[in-house]
Parts: sequence; structure tokens; C-alpha cells
Amino acid sequence: MPSRGPRKPGSGGGKSPRFAGSTKPSQPTALPSRPKTAGPAIPVDVHDPDGVRLQKLLAAAGIGSRRACENLITAGRVEVDGHVVTELGVRIDPIRQTVHVDGERVQLDESRVYLAFNKPLGVVSTMSDELGRPSISDFLGARQERLFHVGRLDADTEGLLLLTNDGDLAHRLQHPAYGVLKTYLAQVPGPVARDLGKRLRAGIELDDGPVAVDSFKLVDSAPGKALVQVVLHEGRKHVVRRLLAAVGHPVESLVRTDVGPIRLGDLKVGKTRRLTRDEVGKLYAAAGL
Repeated sequence: MPSRGPRKPGSGGGKSPRFAGSTKPSQPTALPSRPKTAGPAIPVDVHDPDGVRLQKLLAAAGIGSRRACENLITAGRVEVDGHVVTELGVRIDPIRQTVHVDGERVQLDESRVYLAFNKPLGVVSTMSDELGRPSISDFLGARQERLFHVGRLDADTEGLLLLTNDGDLAHRLQHPAYGVLKTYLAQVPGPVARDLGKRLRAGIELDDGPVAVDSFKLVDSAPGKALVQVVLHEGRKHVVRRLLAAVGHPVESLVRTDVGPIRLGDLKVGKTRRLTRDEVGKLYAAAGL
């Protein structure tokens, strides 16, 4: 029986793979075949006998009444560590294990803190300052938790900072690899050229490499002035100021209004507020957790 030659790239209906190593049920894989295990897959045991009942934790997190949470579990809408749980007797460790309801992460660890802070002008983005300048801790009161600030705003920039003691989430929100968008409003000298947004989206070369915005919009204009909205996932130092200065519109004032799904809204300058359960879930989704 003649041996088969190597499979040619692009063969098989004329469709190329979506990415290297991708497969569909009808496509062979380049990896060696593995023997199939007979019978159904063995379920993963996420039960922790020393833990807390799952429906109790969900109810305490504000998902719904105990009965409603039991219905969510039996309907197969709850996952623990990536595995669907349908039994009501399951206990878990809320600190060690992760839970999703309908695909959205639910934070069950009551020690976690998530705050939105409207940073005033003149305040440095540190918890304390060796030069004695106003810092974030001056606005937090006597808190016991050690909080991280998600990213930075320079002293001349006001607006939204997120504060949390969830280190994994903080890291992902500020790392450009995860693509979490930040939105800014900048007052700049006008008028603004019609093609400025196109240029910024194409990318501008700065001294530390090119930068491209994800979105740009002219919000308002007046003689000699313009208010523009800049959206980007870059986190480099003074990136918005340097970017706009490079295209001939040095920033006169700058406010960050959004971090991912969280909006500054009507939060007063110098004030904080706790994020809602839904907001925390959306932050996890934005960060891929």
C-alpha cells in the first residue's frame, strides 16, 4: 500500500488554520495521536471539606438569595476553578479557589478591597512621599489594608485611579499586554486638524518608541482651544502629554475618566467609593481573569 505524502499547507477545502496548532473536529493535528480513554471523562473534585458551602458564599457576595444561588448551581451556571458544579453539597475555599457565574468572575474573598478614587491636582500617585507632598494615603483615612494603585497619574493630572489589595488584578489592569483601555479628556490649543485622529491611530514615533491610540475624538472646540478624548492601553510615563505634544497640541489640562469598564462619573474630587460587585466582575473580565 503506497505511503501517503506530507499534507500540503492550505489543503483541506482551501481553508488555512486560524493560527498555528489550531484544530477543528474534522482536521488532523500535527501532534502525535494519543490513545483515547474509554468511558466518560472523570470529573474534577473541587470540594474542600474544610471550606464553606458554595451557595452560602454566593449569597453573601450578593448574587441572590440562598435559594436563588442553589438554583444557579443546579442549573449548571456556576464554575469553580473552571469546572461546572451542580451539586449543592460542595464546599470551597473562597480565598484559594475562583468562582464564575454565567462566565463572570465573582470575588468571594471578603478581605479584598476595590476602590475608585478621584485624584486631585497636585497629589502624587504614591501611598507616601518622602518630600512631604500630598499623596494618596492622605485621602484614605485610617485603613488597615495595604492598597495598590492601578497605574499612575502625574501630579498635574487628575481623575480616576483604582485602588485595591488584589495584586493579580492590579498587575493585569496596568500591563499593556492585556489591552485594558484608559480614557482621558485633554484640553489642548486649537484648532485640531481633521486628520489628527487618523494620524494618532496610525502611530506616532516618540523617543522611547511608537505609540498608537485606540480611539480619538474631538469633544468640543472654541477659538484657540479644543477638548479631545484619547483612549489607549499604553501605560508609559506621561504618554498622553508626550503624544499630543508631538503632534503640536501640548496638553493644558488632563483628566482620566475611565479605566476599562469603570467610569469616574460624578465622584467628587478627593473622594473614594467602593466598586460594586458587577463592576469588580467586569474588571476581572477586562483583565482576562
